[in-house]
Amino acid sequence: MGLILASKSPRRRELLDLLGIDYTVYPAEINEGIDEADPEILVKKLASLKADHVAKIHPKDFVLAADTIVCLGDKVLGKPKDAEDARAMLTLLSGKTHNVYTGVALKSLEHRFAKIISVATEVDFREISPDEIEFYIASQEPFDKAGGYGIQGFAGVFVTAIRGSYHNVVGLPLAQTAQLLGEAKLYKLW
Repeated sequence: MGLILASKSPRRRELLDLLGIDYTVYPAEINEGIDEADPEILVKKLASLKADHVAKIHPKDFVLAADTIVCLGDKVLGKPKDAEDARAMLTLLSGKTHNVYTGVALKSLEHRFAKIISVATEVDFREISPDEIEFYIASQEPFDKAGGYGIQGFAGVFVTAIRGSYHNVVGLPLAQTAQLLGEAKLYKLW
């Protein structure tokens, strides 16, 4: 019995490493084109599909999967496709409050364990100048991140406040994930 992280995200690996537990990585390849308007339901469905995909290949193990999206009102912002898309996202987020949602699924077929949670965090951005947006795009940092930014990188200078889990904005809500792993006896809480 082992733990598998169903993600190729280096940020999720860094966060999971903070818990000091052993795991392997097996990224899930799924179609993320799901028609779902509610962001909390959407991230839970996507995390669940990722966990299911890897659990079928590794039925004896526990599989941890996550999916993160950024929402401004009812507009969902995934990962930007190109510089123009990143520019549009950052311009849209400039000077506004948005929400970051992460769904986390932990599943094991052999152990008949399946839990799925979602965590939401509010993030306030200051006004971002066009020059800052161009500098940020040139850094290449926006391109593999929901909403086109990474709070743990240069984009941290855009953030004036957060309400909720910082780690959720990075891509894996650490406290909630530790609790989930604890319920499966994979992590011992102090």
